[in-house]
Amino acid sequence: MSPTALIVLIVVILVVIAAVVYGIQVMRRKQLQHTFGPEYDRVVADTGSRTEAEKELRDREKRHAELELKPLSPEAQRTYAANWEEVQIQFVDNPSSAVTAADELVTRLITDRGYPTGEYDERLATLSVEHARTLEHYREAHEISRRNSAGEANTEDLRQALVHYRALFADLLGTDPVPSTGINTTEAAPAPRPAADDSSARDTSR
Repeated sequence: MSPTALIVLIVVILVVIAAVVYGIQVMRRKQLQHTFGPEYDRVVADTGSRTEAEKELRDREKRHAELELKPLSPEAQRTYAANWEEVQIQFVDNPSSAVTAADELVTRLITDRGYPTGEYDERLATLSVEHARTLEHYREAHEISRRNSAGEANTEDLRQALVHYRALFADLLGTDPVPSTGINTTEAAPAPRPAADDSSARDTSR
C-alpha cells in the first residue's frame, strides 16, 4: 500500500471513529433529555456546562439505581388518598396548617416509596430520575411552604402550594387522590403513571 493510500485509510478510520463517538454522545444526550425532561435544561443552566450537567444527571441515575423503591399496595394507596382528603378539608378552615400537613404527607409518601428524605437538594436530585416532570411543582410548593413558615404567604399562595403538592403526590401515589373538597386542586396536576400492585408494600396509617 502506498503512503498516500495509507494516509487516506487512516483519515477514513479516524473519521469513522469520530462519527461513532459523536453518535454515542448524541444518543446518550437524547436519553438524558427524555429521562429528565425540563430538569435537563435546568441543570444545564445551573452548571453552565452541558458536559458537567450530563455528568451530574448520570450520577443521579447511578444513585437512583442503588435505591430499593417500593410501589404502594392498593390499601396503602387508599389510606394516602384519605389522608389527602383530610388535608383538603383542613384547608377550608386553616390554609396554613393544611399546607404544613401536605408537606409532611408528601414527605411521608416519599419515604414509604423508598426515597431518601435527608437534605432537600438531595431529595430533589433523587426524585428527578423518575419524577422530573412534577419536580417543579415540588420546588414551587416547598418555596411557598418556606414563606408560609415565615408568615409571608397569603391564602392564594397557600392554595397554589396545595395544587403543587398534589401534582407530586399523585405522581408518587400512582393514582389521582380523591376529588377536591373545598379547594380546587385538580388543576396543574399531570396524569400519574399506574402503580404496580405489591402486597408486600408497607401500609401507612393515618
